[in-house]
Amino acid sequence: MTTVDSSEREARADLYVPMSAQVVDVQQMTDLEVLLRAAFDGGRPLDHCPGQFVQVSVLGVGECPISVCSSPTRPDYFELCVRRVGEVTAHIHRLEKGSVIGIRGPLGRGFDVAELHGKDILIVAGGLGIAPARSLIQYVLDERQQFGAFHLLYGVRSPAELLYRDDLTLWRESPDVNFHVTVDRPDEQWRGRSGVVTTLFRELPQLDPTETMVAIIGPPLMFKFAVLEVLARRIPQNSIYCSLERRMKCGVGICGHCQVNNVYACLDGPVFKYGQLKALREALE
Repeated sequence: MTTVDSSEREARADLYVPMSAQVVDVQQMTDLEVLLRAAFDGGRPLDHCPGQFVQVSVLGVGECPISVCSSPTRPDYFELCVRRVGEVTAHIHRLEKGSVIGIRGPLGRGFDVAELHGKDILIVAGGLGIAPARSLIQYVLDERQQFGAFHLLYGVRSPAELLYRDDLTLWRESPDVNFHVTVDRPDEQWRGRSGVVTTLFRELPQLDPTETMVAIIGPPLMFKFAVLEVLARRIPQNSIYCSLERRMKCGVGICGHCQVNNVYACLDGPVFKYGQLKALREALE
């Protein structure tokens, strides 16, 4: 696996120096998650690839890693789904339209979209995993002619935790994607499917193992069972991507918080092939 060496770090100032971006829209999605739309001055694109992340900083408070949840095919802005889990994210939740934040990045390895071109695509997202998955979902839909069949499975614990509700409606109604959603714990108002996300695999048609690429994005426990479902359909390990966002902090491989054996989730990932992760103890635990 390739890491960023010292010469590349020196050449890429965005690894260390935040660039100012303005919040151009704020949408409260749930009690814990807010969606920020941000843009750089002058309309400069973030120039990311699906699956990458950025370090978001609030002046005088600190910074934290956040997945980019919009596609690079929409270069005038980028979007960030932020869950309130600590001091920095609590301050981010208080931001308003016109607020200024610092952005370092894009960072890490995303999905190799060139490898995905011409293939059937299956995305399996669980919980907050729909945030980084959304960047890839938008990319596939915006470049729909580049791909074959497109299947999307999304699961959350309860209806209250569903994110991107407007997008869910669009995906459900779109002829360009075979979309299914489920919740573990339905409430009285829920009229959709119930059960863990792997129960949605029964909704899939027969997949061509030689022509299908899979992206699994969600909590580690979900990885284990989703991977088993995919392997049961004879899809090769190196056709399965997993996004591993594990205890990242600095984003540039210095602090070591995200280290798993000899790799760093922030440098060598967060997107890995399953064949790579399988050999790493604790990677999917």
